[in-house]
This record gives sequence, structure tokens and C-alpha cells, in this order.
Amino acid sequence: MLFDIIVVLIYLFVITYLGYLGYKHTKSSADYLVGGRKIHPLIMALSYGSTFISTSAIVGFGGAAGTLGMGLLWLTFLNIFMGIFIAFIVFGKRTRQMGHNLDAHTFPELLATRFKSKFIQGFAGGIIFLFMPIYAAAVLKGGSDYIQAHFGISYEVSLFFFATIVAIYVWMGGIKGVMYTETFQGAIMFIGMIFLLVYSYASLGGITEAHTKLTNLFGHAEVQDQAAKLVKGGFMGWTSMPAFGSPIWWTLVTTIVMGVGIGVLAQPQLVLRFMTVKSNRELNRAVISGGIFIIMMTGVAFIVGALSNVFFFESTGKISVVAAGGNDKIIPVFIKQYLPTWYGAIFLLTLIAAAMSTLSSQFHAMGSAAGRDVYQKAFNKKGNPLFISRTGVLVGILISVVIAYFSGKLDVSMQIIATGTALFFGLCAASFLPAYVSALYIRKISTKAVISGMIAGFVVGVFWIFFIHEKEASSLQLCNLLFDKPSLVKETALAKLALVDPIIIALPVSTLVTAIVGVTAKSKLDEAHLDNCFKGIK
Repeated sequence: MLFDIIVVLIYLFVITYLGYLGYKHTKSSADYLVGGRKIHPLIMALSYGSTFISTSAIVGFGGAAGTLGMGLLWLTFLNIFMGIFIAFIVFGKRTRQMGHNLDAHTFPELLATRFKSKFIQGFAGGIIFLFMPIYAAAVLKGGSDYIQAHFGISYEVSLFFFATIVAIYVWMGGIKGVMYTETFQGAIMFIGMIFLLVYSYASLGGITEAHTKLTNLFGHAEVQDQAAKLVKGGFMGWTSMPAFGSPIWWTLVTTIVMGVGIGVLAQPQLVLRFMTVKSNRELNRAVISGGIFIIMMTGVAFIVGALSNVFFFESTGKISVVAAGGNDKIIPVFIKQYLPTWYGAIFLLTLIAAAMSTLSSQFHAMGSAAGRDVYQKAFNKKGNPLFISRTGVLVGILISVVIAYFSGKLDVSMQIIATGTALFFGLCAASFLPAYVSALYIRKISTKAVISGMIAGFVVGVFWIFFIHEKEASSLQLCNLLFDKPSLVKETALAKLALVDPIIIALPVSTLVTAIVGVTAKSKLDEAHLDNCFKGIK
């Protein structure tokens, strides 16, 4: 325990110093919000990756792989193809150039200045400020829970110190402080996950032997009994995809793989990274390092999560979810029981780094949304831009901490917390993605079309989350409270719709509405403005 404390103290000292460097180099609102547009490509790539990967990716989705199997590796593929290649090449270069042309400091501001609409900036900023705290609270709770369990302290103490440390360097250093610390945190995460992968495979006799054992595991009678509920839902083994159209297939493919894999393209805190570098050359250089980082983070978590079943079964005769006592406990219990004792400190730092890197970006995005997008731009309020942004950060942090505090006090399950994460990803994709594509690629599209699509996607997404998709609706309880059922389509002819993730419905609706209104409503934006928007974009 003493070793763990020393390691954590050294880590916090480095984080504090990097936060101070960010503060020292932050002199203006542009520095605070977009890093003066001069961030190094490696820093941007690691910041992007570590922002994307949080404790929910390592512990939550790693645990999901322990239950559902290696089918989650399709999410790794989609994360790299969509979240890195498409995001950087198709979206990133145009975002960077257009952000520079319009002097945009946030994602909502990019859309708003492109379409000359204060409503867009206020609406998008409002979605971020109102719904991202739920996502941030999920990360806060996950990190605080692990610190609480590891050091044997109370949840309140863990939450207070965890949130305070992140709050200080985000408030002080802005995006520079965030990205400097995220680079260091990303390096820790990378080293920790490499060791985890190598040790796991080596302990099982190598890659081929490990995968053979995992495949054969499903054939044991004891496993069939323990996984009976999973099998009924369509589970066909840890190295096979679930039965097509089964409940588990819908969860794996639409909610986990497509929901997160597509939703990443419209995450405001990630889009902002593209506007922090000075040229497309930096983005090209960041693609490879970003792709490798995502492979090591998600790929390792999903592989080790699935392989943990072999470790647990050979030593206890139980599959992972049974032996550990739940999805979210699989990875922590596996680390504690089967890896060297000293690695516990490394894994603790890996999880703290993952949580803090994501939290810092969330706090910064919420603060800029509240301060710049809503208060300063949409409401046209005057004041010191740097002070307003920092005040917005503090407000966003406070809301997130309150939600995380009551989640812990009321013993809210990680099912509800994970729902908050999925909710934000889905809402961002449905509300922002068609507008984002239109801004970058469709010169003549009207502001009315973009606003219509954003509202349609948001409304349909919220309705589906609260009243149709059983996973979220049953957790959030509003449908049950109003209609005494977990989903409006439960036990009806449309019952299968309860398995369909909101993004599968809301995103096409948003896209269709944008297209229809775009055809019928003529753009009123002048040519001089459009020329400025697309200047330097090929």
C-alpha cells in the first residue's frame, strides 16, 4: 500500500507541474479554448485518444467483452476506421481549416459561424452543458469507486480529491493544461495495457493456445449451465458473434459497436482537437500514433476481458461474470487475482489516467459551452472571455460532482451510469452529425435545414431513450413512472423496437429531415461568407 501511495503522489506531482505549464502558457481566450492553434501533433493525437478512452472503455467495455466475447473487437475496428481515419482525414482537415477561417473556438461556434446562427450555438452548447455532466459523472463515479476500493477510503473523500485535482489543472491551464496532462496520462495508459496484453497471453501459453482454450471453453457442460441466460439471449461463445437478430446481437451491434463507433464522430471534446493544430500536416502525422493508441487501449481491454474467462474457469470452475460478481468487476478482480502484485499500482495509475484524461476534456467542453457558447455568444453577454470560460468550467464541474455524489450515496448501479455515457454519445450523433457534415461539405445548404435536422435528431433521440429503448428507459424510470411499463412497445407487436438503439433511429431521422428541408429551403448565406468558410479547403 505504501508503494501505491508513493507512485500516486509522484503521478500527482507530474500532473500538477504539467497543469502549471498550461497555466503559464495561457494568456488569452484562444489559448484557453484552442491552445493558440499551435499544439504538437503527437500531443494532439495522444490527447485525442486518452480523451476518447476512459475507465468505462477499460473496465466497463472490457467487462462487457468478458461476458459477450470478442465480438466487441468490431468496436475497436470502428473506433480506428471512424474515430481515427475518417475523423482525421475526412472531418479533421476541413474542421481545422474552417475553424481557422472563422476563428471558431468551440464546436458549437464552428457550426454557428458557418451558418450565421446564434440559435445553433446556444442549442448545441445547451445540449453539451445539460447532458455532458451525466457522462462526466459516469467517469467520476467509475474512477472514485476504484480509488475507494483500492485505498479503503470513503466514496465522498475519494470523489472530492479526485474531482478537485482535475478541476484545478483544467481551470488553471485550459486546453493546454488538459492536453499536456493527457499526453502524460496517455503514455501511462499505453505502457500499462502493453504489459497486460503480453502477460495475459504468456500466462495462457501464447496467442494460439489462449484463443483455442477460449473457443473450447464454451463446450464445457458447467459453462453451458452458468451461461444459460446468455445462451437464451443469443450468445454463441466468446470467439463467435451472437445469433443474428437476437437480443444480445442487437445490444452488441447497435448499442456498443455502432452507437459508440459512430457517435465518436460528433463528440464536441474530440472535434475541438482538430482546431488546436496549425496545419493539415500535423493531422496526417497524428493518424498513425492515434490509431496505434486506440488499438492498444480498446483492443487489449476487449481481448483480455474475453480471455479472463479461461483464467477464472481454470482456477474456480466459473466464468468471469459469475466469478467476479458482475460485468464491471471482471477486469479489477482479474487484475487483483491473476497479475503480479506490483502491477496493481500500474493498473491503478492506468485507470486514474484514463478517468482524469476524459474528465479534463469533459470539464473543459462543458465550461466552454456554458461560458462562451451559451452565455457570451447566444445570450450576447459581455465580459472578460477568459474569466467567463473559467467560470463556466467551475459550474460544469460542480454539476458533475453533485450527480456523481448522489449516484454514490443512492448506490446507483453502473448500469445507470453506463446509460448516461451511451445517452450522450447517441444524442451527439443524432443532433450534431448531419449538421457537421453539412457544414464541412455542402456549401449551399440552408441554415433552416441544419436547424431542423438538429432539433429532429435531438427530439427523436430523447424520446427513444426515455420511452422506447428498454435498456435506457428501464434504467431512467420515466416511462415506468408515467405508463407503468419499462418501454412503450413492451409486450406489443412492435416489441423488437425496444432492442434497437436510439442512434439507429434518431440519426437517420435527423439526416432525412436535413436533406428534405435542404432541398425545399434555399440558402440565404451570401457568397462572400461562403468563400471565407471554404477558403483553403479543396
